[in-house]
Amino acid sequence: MRSIIRLIFCALILALSLAPRAGLAATLVRDPDIEHALKQLGAPILRAAGLSTSRVGIYVIQDGSMNAFVLDPTAIYIHSGLILRLSKASELQSVIAHEAAHIANGHLVRRAANAQSAKNVMMLGMALSAAAGAAGAGGAAGGLAVGIASSAQRVFYGHTRAEEAAADQSGMRYLAAAGVETSGAVSLMELFAGQEALPARRQDVYAQSHPLSRDRLRQIKALAQSYGASGKPNAEADYWFDRAKGKLSAFVRNPKWTFQRSKDSPYPDVRAMREAVAHHRLNQTGKALAKLDQARQTRGSDPFYDELRGQILMESRNFGGAANAYGAALQRAPKDPLIMASYARALVALGGTDRLRKAVPLLERSTAQDWRNSQALRDLGAAYAKLGNPGMAALVTAEAHAMHGRTKEARVLAQRAADLLPRGAPGWQRAQDVLNAVKTEN
Repeated sequence: MRSIIRLIFCALILALSLAPRAGLAATLVRDPDIEHALKQLGAPILRAAGLSTSRVGIYVIQDGSMNAFVLDPTAIYIHSGLILRLSKASELQSVIAHEAAHIANGHLVRRAANAQSAKNVMMLGMALSAAAGAAGAGGAAGGLAVGIASSAQRVFYGHTRAEEAAADQSGMRYLAAAGVETSGAVSLMELFAGQEALPARRQDVYAQSHPLSRDRLRQIKALAQSYGASGKPNAEADYWFDRAKGKLSAFVRNPKWTFQRSKDSPYPDVRAMREAVAHHRLNQTGKALAKLDQARQTRGSDPFYDELRGQILMESRNFGGAANAYGAALQRAPKDPLIMASYARALVALGGTDRLRKAVPLLERSTAQDWRNSQALRDLGAAYAKLGNPGMAALVTAEAHAMHGRTKEARVLAQRAADLLPRGAPGWQRAQDVLNAVKTEN
């Protein structure tokens, strides 16, 4: 685990060292529903690639450009702009297959070697977000800033043509083995086919970090033809694609657009969910909850509709109702770290010693499982402070500052935590990690 975290941080630091601070704009969308949908789409692909479905996550970067990339062996990142441009599940699955091939084929080894030259290793469990600012948590509207300027993406995320050709071949093999229509990869490449003719400033980042050519398109068409009718339409994949894209678009696009286009979805619950999000964004809480009730009529035991109810109520400042909804969601999905953190956040907002004592272990478990969720750290710091534990409050707040690149604040708070916590205790050791990390970065 430590070697993976070291690779993550080295990779990010190298990219950030090449990027102007103004380029740090995109955010990592953290929504348990969308991530679950992507997991359903990606699971057969990852298994075909020999990768662990529990260790490799698929995440969305809120960015309007079309791009996808891998930064370390534990995650595939896809831009929201790409997802919203795709029209069918097999296209998105072909993106996942291609990026999974970069992991399975060891293309990150070269990148790891380059990253070592940065000599900036930080042993924090949340290293991915080391130099960016957070923008909320829970739901498709919030996340963790991990944007990289396009100049850094071209240098750091870029693959050689040989790697791309190998990833194309492997990705097509994974699709066929998983029973996914390989025609999706062809239509995906055709989507990018015109990029090479554009000036560099107008090209999508994908065209710059993934070398495109007519030869690649011909190769993919030939591979698709050779596999023939290896795949077939998959109703379950179609549903999860529509759900991920539908919820993402409802949060990203204008509510008016959502109302006009919600009927494009063939699934009644997804249509109702999209309209619920649109009403919520217009501060029409009653209408939003009514639409969500319609979605629940189709999928009554779905934990993610409970989670969305919790988000709507939480952002409407109905903390008690939010806690009840998140609690119901957690009962149905007891291992989901995002739902766990959201439930704890509602408990912290409600306050009271009993609720705070209940929230702390939930947040500790959540952050241990999901180190990308910086909001959970802030909530944990608030809970410790309210419980009269200034040492742990200072520690987790220091970790949050370190995640955001605020080294001065992280150093001051980590030193305070080290002074307050028992020497040699786990919390004291974590404080030393922060102090060492800040020293290394400086």
